[in-house]
This record gives sequence, structure tokens and C-alpha cells, in this order.
Amino acid sequence: MKIAIGSDHGGYPLNEQVIEELEKLGHEVIDFGTHNSKSADYPDFARLVAHAVQSGEAERGIAICGSGVGVTVAANKVRGVRACLCHDTYSARQGVEHDAMNVLCLGARIVGVELALELVRSFLSGKFSDEERHRRRLGKVLDIEKNG
Repeated sequence: MKIAIGSDHGGYPLNEQVIEELEKLGHEVIDFGTHNSKSADYPDFARLVAHAVQSGEAERGIAICGSGVGVTVAANKVRGVRACLCHDTYSARQGVEHDAMNVLCLGARIVGVELALELVRSFLSGKFSDEERHRRRLGKVLDIEKNG
């Protein structure tokens, strides 16, 4: 799977570990940085990840900042992106299966490395269920996105 990933300075160390895990699992990574701990603005990286998913350049995205909140808010401003901040593996997988989540957001100062890697694996293992009730609910979400 092709995965877009990006982080600000707060997410930088975790970003590097997630990239290593993605490559180990055989995924193709589109790395939008940042590549150091120098102060960087989370919206810039969330936007890059979200646009890669929106355009189809990437199948899914991962955005990381200190809390995960900023990248979640920013990524969700891009039409067609359903970004969620997850702290547990159930939500990371179920968000894909029931809600067609396509961007996983992580808070590097909130979750430890091992949990973060489990979250990534759970997110990537999920597949949208395509059950009628989930399609209907997704359609309602898309209607809100289009019409407010």
C-alpha cells in the first residue's frame, strides 16, 4: 500500500520510527517530513498528507504532531479526507472498517512508540466493510462535507 506520512517537529522522532515500520511491512512511503526537530507548523504537513490521499497519490495517510489534535483538525479541512486521532487499536481499525477513515493521526507526546506502531498496523489492516449501513452513513457524512 502507498502511505503518505508527515509530521511537525513534535512528531518528528515518532515519524521516523513509523516510516521504518511501514517500510519493514513492505509499504511504499511518501515522506513529507519534517526531518528534524526544528520548529515547524503542523498544518503544512497535515495538508501535504491530506492532499496526497485526496488526489489518490496515496491510499492512506498518517499525520503526527505533539498531541495529534492539530493535524487532525487541519487534515479534515481537505475534502474527501476522514482523519481521526486514535489512541487505541480498536478505533484505529474500526474507523477504517465502519467510517472509511483514510488518515490516521497520532500524538507523539501522548502515545509511546510501541502503541503508535500497533495503531499503525491496526489502521493499515482495516478495510471498509461496504455493508449497506456503513455506505449509508458514509453517504451522510459526504453530504455534510458537500452541503454543510
